[in-house]
Amino acid sequence: MAPSTMASGPPPVRWWPPCSSSSSTSGSSSTTTGLMKANLFIAINRIIFSSFSSAVFGIGTSFFWATAPDAVDGAIRLTQRNNHGNISELLDNLLRGYDNSIRPDFGGPPAVIEVDIMVRSMGPISEVDMTYSMDCYFRQSWVDRRLAFTGEYNTLALSISMLGRIWKPDTYFYNGKQSYLHTITTPNKFVRINQDGRVLYSSRLTIKAGCPMNLEDFPMDIQRCPLKFGSFGYTSNDVLYRWNSGRSAVAIAEDMKLSQFDLVDCPAGNVTDRVVHSTASVGAIVINAANDIDRLDPNAKLYVSEYSMLLVSFHLQRHMGNFLIQVYGPCVLLVVLSWVSFWLNREATADRVSLGITTVLTMTFLGLEARTDLPKVPYPTALDFFVFLSFAFIFATIIQFAVVHYFTKYGSGECYFSADELTSSSDEDSDCGGGGGGGGGNANGDHLHSIKISSKRCSAVTSISGAGGTDSKVVEVIPLSVCSIPVTPVRKSSKTSWADLSCFGNKNEDIPPSFASSSFSTPVPSTKRSSLQLPLGGSAQIQRRRKRKKRTPRFNSVSKIDRASRIFFPLLFLAINVFYWFLYLSRSERLPQQHKN
Repeated sequence: MAPSTMASGPPPVRWWPPCSSSSSTSGSSSTTTGLMKANLFIAINRIIFSSFSSAVFGIGTSFFWATAPDAVDGAIRLTQRNNHGNISELLDNLLRGYDNSIRPDFGGPPAVIEVDIMVRSMGPISEVDMTYSMDCYFRQSWVDRRLAFTGEYNTLALSISMLGRIWKPDTYFYNGKQSYLHTITTPNKFVRINQDGRVLYSSRLTIKAGCPMNLEDFPMDIQRCPLKFGSFGYTSNDVLYRWNSGRSAVAIAEDMKLSQFDLVDCPAGNVTDRVVHSTASVGAIVINAANDIDRLDPNAKLYVSEYSMLLVSFHLQRHMGNFLIQVYGPCVLLVVLSWVSFWLNREATADRVSLGITTVLTMTFLGLEARTDLPKVPYPTALDFFVFLSFAFIFATIIQFAVVHYFTKYGSGECYFSADELTSSSDEDSDCGGGGGGGGGNANGDHLHSIKISSKRCSAVTSISGAGGTDSKVVEVIPLSVCSIPVTPVRKSSKTSWADLSCFGNKNEDIPPSFASSSFSTPVPSTKRSSLQLPLGGSAQIQRRRKRKKRTPRFNSVSKIDRASRIFFPLLFLAINVFYWFLYLSRSERLPQQHKN
């Protein structure tokens, strides 16, 4: 019993009898040594445990970061899968039972379509076709409460395939001709839906529209090219068009430039088209003018349909630089060139006529070239007026020379002689000599007399006889002789004789009356042979002959009409130009206008 009792109970306490002093000292030293060993063991265990725990923590951290990306990607994919599923489910819920053939708020107030335009570029602008083209972003916005939704997204950017499943307005361009949607690389359009059901539909279009132009002030004109658009089938009871109040109605790109025009303004507004329909036995007739109502059947019923439209007008001011260089400048230079003939001798008929004809032909070419890029309008333009004005001045220059030549062909620097007053003898050694044209002696046959004056400034002369077929007068002509020639008649005549011949004679003296009836085309026979004898005698004989009554031919190398034209033509052309430019520049509003209060 005792062993079992001892085994089950607490361990027995052993008691050692007290020892002597020496034995106690040795016991205390052994205790101190045991404590030091215990402390060393504990320190070593702590170091080993800390090193092991650090190693285990590093290995665990490395393993965690190695497997983290896969976990994040998986979480993102899971979130996206949930979002896609949510959006797809949202769209399915929105389009469940949706009818895209019925406008929003059908049976209620009209749907309001807000529009704004962003113009990227403009051109070309054709006066011949009266059209203009522009590249723009055409944005439309409306509210369709059937597409309203709730969720964490404020806006849904959807594919263009969504456009075929929702209602959209049937917008068309009233004055459009060849508009199209850009489709490279994909159709340039998008659609977005907001939480309140507002739909934004934007597309990139190139619009070619008609522009009725008034070219009366061309090329100083300002054209107003409209762009009108609205619903093709919905009346104002179903659809109303308004400009977007949150944006500028028409925005222009900052880098947009036109080659021939400046875009000075683009006002926008709302218009309403009223179309009168007539229901008769023959069918419905659409009437666009109020005056056409009188032609309708009085028994027919009339009803009016109103269509909401938007209108923007592009005000284009034409550049004048090209026309100043190509037309106006050359025309002015040609007119000034035609005035050179006023400084030419009136005897230079060929030079003045050829100069006038050349300028007229050049002016005609310029006038035709200026209208190649213009339509065949029934009214003259400002450019036509200027070309016609220049042509008129050049033509007037030719007419002026004709007048000068007509009124000054008698005595215009030409020396005239009477054959009855000239002798048949001549001196070949004199400074200016002449000889008969029919022989050396008297003859009874018909012939022409000619006098040849040999000098530095004298020229060949052909004798011209008087009209009437008589042999009483024969006129000898020396054109434009600028040398003084003394003449000595050997045989006296009963008529007035020439004592001295000078092409620089007195201008106040008149030509003998016998020259007034002379003709410059038909020679007459003469029985007398005359020649010019130039004396070599002294001055005493000349002085005696000058005492006699004589008439000297006149020399007028510069006409008074030419002198007056040199001043009159430039002043008149300048005055007409000032009036022309002031009139057309003020009409085209290029000059500042005085606004009345």
